[in-house]
Amino acid sequence: MNRDYRFAAAATALLLGIYATGAVSAPKYGGILKMEHRGGIASASILEEATFSTVVPFMGIFNNLVMYKQDVAQNSMDSIVPDLATSWTWSPDRTKLTFELRKGVKWHDGVPFTAKDVECTFNLIMGKSQDKLRKNPRKSWYQNVNDVVTNGDYEVSFILKRPQPALIALLASGYSPIYPCHVSAAQMRTHPIGTGPFKFVEYKTNQSIKVVRNPDYWKKGRPYLDGIDYTIIHDVSTSVLAFVAGKYDMTFPTNLTIAEVKDLKKQDPQAVCKIEPDNVNTNLIINRDSPPFNNPDIRKAMALTLDRKAFVDILFEGQADIGGAMLPPPQGIWGLTPEILKTIPGYGPDVEKNRAEARKLMEKAGYGPNNRLKIKVSTRNLPVYRDPAVILIDQLKQIYIDGELDVVETAQWFPKIARKDYTVGLNLTGNAVDDPDQAFYENYACGSQRNYTGYCNKDLQKLFDQQSMETDKAKRQKLVWEIDKQLQEDMARPVIFHARQGTCWQPYVKGVTVMVNSTYNGYRYEDVWLDK
Repeated sequence: MNRDYRFAAAATALLLGIYATGAVSAPKYGGILKMEHRGGIASASILEEATFSTVVPFMGIFNNLVMYKQDVAQNSMDSIVPDLATSWTWSPDRTKLTFELRKGVKWHDGVPFTAKDVECTFNLIMGKSQDKLRKNPRKSWYQNVNDVVTNGDYEVSFILKRPQPALIALLASGYSPIYPCHVSAAQMRTHPIGTGPFKFVEYKTNQSIKVVRNPDYWKKGRPYLDGIDYTIIHDVSTSVLAFVAGKYDMTFPTNLTIAEVKDLKKQDPQAVCKIEPDNVNTNLIINRDSPPFNNPDIRKAMALTLDRKAFVDILFEGQADIGGAMLPPPQGIWGLTPEILKTIPGYGPDVEKNRAEARKLMEKAGYGPNNRLKIKVSTRNLPVYRDPAVILIDQLKQIYIDGELDVVETAQWFPKIARKDYTVGLNLTGNAVDDPDQAFYENYACGSQRNYTGYCNKDLQKLFDQQSMETDKAKRQKLVWEIDKQLQEDMARPVIFHARQGTCWQPYVKGVTVMVNSTYNGYRYEDVWLDK
């Protein structure tokens, strides 16, 4: 904690020095940031949704107990800073995490914020409250929390079943806002109330979202903007043309392909563009309970036919990453190294050898040139889903599988696969936190809502707990590699690639930081300002 404060003080002094020399302009107040939005919002409730389509426009309405520093691109334990909490301490046995809370904070409707709100939020997530979330994708994150208890109005403690040092990393995510006790879960879906720098104004389905400056924000001097207007445009080509025409100041974050960024820059050379990993991996999902996919040989054959390099070359001009469940290094902190990946079946460079083995497995299951397996390949109705799904269908043809593209309305995609209403799908899995506790428990733990394939390995799950309790980073890293390697060998949810996507904004938009290992945690926007 003291180190964080020293760093912040030094950074502030440096910035003041820069301003004094006139090297950069001091932030200006006022103006409405106009941003394009890709759509696909089922509700405004961050706790209930599993897409950054919700996080981007609504993160600025809320605060967390702690958050990732908004101007540091790589999220890590070292970049976590206080938010509604002013400090935190662990008990000696690491089973109790206590937060001292900020005083004088008010919800947007004027009700004071207290420790009770923190307790209510996590009781809601853990399913302990009378009010209920309609969907609860974050429940698996906090399955190790036994209780959340208050001590007066400004202290709250998380009581854990076992040590979990990375709990603080989960609490820092944009997916972990604090909700008010006095507002129902139903209202938070349509008219969210927060303590953050921006207040909700309206959401018009498939049209627009508007937020305005919170004049009573507890962080003095923030935000700089008067508000943010999001206009929903489903077609990326249309949004690029609108940006070039000056209708928008910023594209939807990490929503542009490499080719689209090149095209935009060609038309608008002054635009500032970043292409970074977003910790969203594209993967093959297979419903293990649906015959014939309950046959492990067929699942293995489908994984072996994947030509990952072809996906990367076609979709990203070679600028994407091949890895496992965790984002590959150097942007990713915990990902498998290239040396480990080479030892996993299907990751080797000899694609034809892999496919020959896959065809033998399919023939063993009774399929062949004259008896091809016909399937539907379901995917979300967004280009980042549809485009790789088309390539997947082409690659499956090499092993006697004929796929038909089944496009699902974007807001219905996650509910559909959560209830396992599919056989084969092309999915994107976003790791909201670059930490194994989030990735493993949410996507691969037995019974998790977001374990869409139904994979369950109880022996491996014991290793989930072991790595989660480990305080030595080097020892934890080895356990994480062992787990991730096993997940890929088990074909739990074959990871095809980790995307790199683009974000562009006009040069007068200042204070934007694109996170390099999460696309879910950098949208508070209280430090963004317009230099015009």
